[in-house]
Amino acid sequence: EGLVNRSGKEYRLSDLGMLIVHFMEPLVTTIECLDNNKKFWKEHNIGALPLEMLQRFSELKDLNIIESSLEESFEPHAQFLEMIRQSPGVKGISPIVHPRYPHFFLEGAKLGKEIALILTNKAFNKIKKEYSSYLEEGLQYGNAALYVYHGDIHFAFIVTGQYFSLSLFFNNDVFDSKRDLVSTDPSALNWGNDLFSYYRDRSERITSLEPSG
Repeated sequence: EGLVNRSGKEYRLSDLGMLIVHFMEPLVTTIECLDNNKKFWKEHNIGALPLEMLQRFSELKDLNIIESSLEESFEPHAQFLEMIRQSPGVKGISPIVHPRYPHFFLEGAKLGKEIALILTNKAFNKIKKEYSSYLEEGLQYGNAALYVYHGDIHFAFIVTGQYFSLSLFFNNDVFDSKRDLVSTDPSALNWGNDLFSYYRDRSERITSLEPSG
């Protein structure tokens, strides 16, 4: 088929063979990832992610499922919080608001961490209503940035310099508060940064609680 060239006793891939292998690698990586967690992927709405990011799914290398116990299922994962504490910066996207998050991220901003968050309209309005003092103070820090995405987001995620975590909704539109997909692989971190940029470029930067205009 012209995929292999022979030179004496030596066999090498031809240019055509190299081209095919180049496209086979992400396919094989994606299949392996999906095969390792078939039940999880069948139960969750991965279609909520942008198509252009799903097409790069093979970049989510060394992806593992972290599951909390039943009694901890409505608390942020300890590993999640600890990784943020250790990092000089964090980027996150969320359609939900946990009561611990406003204070947690405000404290990070006070410590000089680079904090960038994207919220849905509903999540932003909830914080503005229930945690307005945290929000007003947080907006004063130059190292903190808040954006609002005027559309639906059906996943939550954070990425730091060393850690990537993605939480999905079930297919019945219920948020899975017990399980996170995590990775520390550089490829997954790059994927997470690009996912954040995708939504940031389509979001409104919030600099004040005062009405615009």
